[in-house]
Amino acid sequence: MKWCTSGEFAPLMLVVSGPEKYKLVATLGQAAEMLTIGWPIDDGEEYLIAIRACRDAIHGEIPAQVARTALIRAADEAGISVITVVH
Repeated sequence: MKWCTSGEFAPLMLVVSGPEKYKLVATLGQAAEMLTIGWPIDDGEEYLIAIRACRDAIHGEIPAQVARTALIRAADEAGISVITVVH
């Protein structure tokens, strides 16, 4: 499983409401955690695709980049701004 692999997952900053306005997502595990715990909606089509993509990437069935792209689409669907992090 690839929970903490960051080499294949280019970091993102999500701009969300709440006390921690900026959430850094730098690994598949952080993406999965954000989607399952910190997401404002849980029924959008892109959200469900992102959940499945994270699961599949963690299990090594698809590239981490595919899960990252799905996360960005889910963020757009939920009205969450995404900032690309340069490292």
